[in-house]
Formats: sequence, structure tokens, C-alpha cells
Amino acid sequence: MLATPPTAGDTHDSAKAVNTPPRGEVTVVIAAWRAAGTIGRAVASALAQPEAAEVVVVDDASGDDGATLAAARAADDGTNRLKLIALERNGGPSRARNAAIEASYAPWIAILDSDDFLEPGRLAALLAIAHGGYDLIADDLLQTPEGKTVADGQALWFREDREPIDIDFGFFVESNVPKPGRQRRELGFLKPLMRRAFFERNHLTYDEAMRLGEDYDLYARALSFGAHMRLIPWAGYVSVMRTNSLSAVHSRADLAALEAADDRLLASNKLRPSEKELVSEHRFSTRSRILWIDFIAALKGGKPFQALRLMLRDPRQAPYVLRGLWKIVVRRRTGAKTS
Repeated sequence: MLATPPTAGDTHDSAKAVNTPPRGEVTVVIAAWRAAGTIGRAVASALAQPEAAEVVVVDDASGDDGATLAAARAADDGTNRLKLIALERNGGPSRARNAAIEASYAPWIAILDSDDFLEPGRLAALLAIAHGGYDLIADDLLQTPEGKTVADGQALWFREDREPIDIDFGFFVESNVPKPGRQRRELGFLKPLMRRAFFERNHLTYDEAMRLGEDYDLYARALSFGAHMRLIPWAGYVSVMRTNSLSAVHSRADLAALEAADDRLLASNKLRPSEKELVSEHRFSTRSRILWIDFIAALKGGKPFQALRLMLRDPRQAPYVLRGLWKIVVRRRTGAKTS
């Protein structure tokens, strides 16, 4: 269950520094694992937002002799808004975020990845439309290569048309279905403000079995419950694109958990037939990736006939496997990267 706002007698209100700014409206949640090199920038950028009532950092059992927590603590601005939590057992980003949300109180929740950061004015821009009855308010991501400046970033969604858009369940899920030849623009990557009351009322939390696609799953479930979501052009969230990012490494177990999330959506009785079709498309793409892992494992294990049976079990999956094999051939012959 998500945490509820504290009462007047809570100790949080009684222990304020002299230079504490006016109480903000947003809890900024930062889940961190071995992030000593980037967590300070993330924390400082969050504390620089006057609308941040608190910044809650959860160290997900980094096992780095406290380096991540020390770096986060060093970025504190002395306003009593920084809260540090250390988990004893690594549970992934979903568990860490749930722990932070449970320990927080502000009416809006903002997720910030430990290697990303916020530009000034981001929270103010999002809160400016909070009166519109939205439960999820997102700005576009500025995807910036690691080591580059903000000026080198590229927007995830808005390229030409910059009019804000309202996102419904179907639009959201369809954007997350990978398609050959289509540039990746999954709205599941967004980091919207989330209205705490809506998520509490519908008992919505991150699925702690998921280490991949946990944002997609939470937003999809919220939209299936009737959440109103708005997307505006970039207002300050900088997503740092790292070549060794955990989000780029997908284990079979990670993909199986994502597939199970779609199964739960399909079984929820909250979707229209057209929406079920879109979720089934998303599930099919995830199943294709699982098949690829099993196919390659069979080949590496010297079981070519088992690999062939896997591919033929569902002939619709064969093009995905063949594309993967072709990429391997091209890479080995030319050394070129394929997408």
C-alpha cells in the first residue's frame, strides 16, 4: 500500500531546518544501485526544484561500502528534504521505489533514475497543469548520450508537432510495441508525475517481480483503471543514455516477468477488444525475445534440432529469429552494429 500523508503530529513536520523552503507538492523518488558516480547530480537536481517536498533515495543493497549513499549525502542542501534508505537485500528498482513511496507523503510522486537529472523548472511546468484533473503528467524525455551535453540530446516523442497530447490506454500500449523499421519511442520510458491519491485508491504499486518494463506495467495498469494522462513537450527531464545500462540487458527471467504482466492485463476484464489486441501484440513481441534466448541457448548447447523445433512451434515467430540470425551474420562479416 502506498504511504499516506502524515498527520500534524508526525515528526517529519517538527524537525525542520532554519532554511527549509516552503513545503512542496512532490516526492522525488530515486532508486539507486552502485550509482556513486551519478547519484550526486541526480539528488542535487531534484533538491534544486522548489516544488520538491522531499527527495527519497533508496540504496538497493549496492554492496559498495556505502559509496552510493555517501555520494547522495554529499549532495544534500541542508533543507531537511533529503531522506536516505538502505535496503538489506537487493530487490530491483520496483521494490526500491515502493519502499521510497511507502516512506514518503507528498501528494505527487516523481521518479528519477539515479543516472538521470532534472533541469530547473521541470516540476513547476508539470504542476502547472495539475488542475486539469490528470493523474499522470509527463514531459518528453531528452535522451542524451553519456558524456554529452543537454544540447546534444534528442526528444523521445515530440519531433515536429509540439502540441500536448492526452494518452489513453490504447495509444500508450501501441507505442510500446516494437516494430521493424520504426524508431524506438516507447512511452513506457516516461517519468510522469503520479497523483498519489489515485494510486492509493486503486491499490497500484510497482510489481516487485519486475526488473524490466516496470514503468510500462504500472502506467498501463493505471490507465486501465481510468487514469487521465497528459504528455507535454520536454520540460526538463534528461535521460542519460548509457551503453552499459541495465535496461539494455534483458535476461530470460526479466522478459518472462514482462510477459506475465501482459497476461495479467489480458485477464483483468478491464480492456476493450481493441485494447486486448494491442496488449497481445506487446506480449507477442516479448515472447519473440524469449524465444530468441531459448533458440540461441539450444544452438550453443549443440542442439540444432531443438532450436528448429522452438522456431517452428509458432511459425509467426520465425521472421524474428531469422532477422536475429541475419544480424549476427552481418556483424561477424563486417563488424558493423545492427539495430
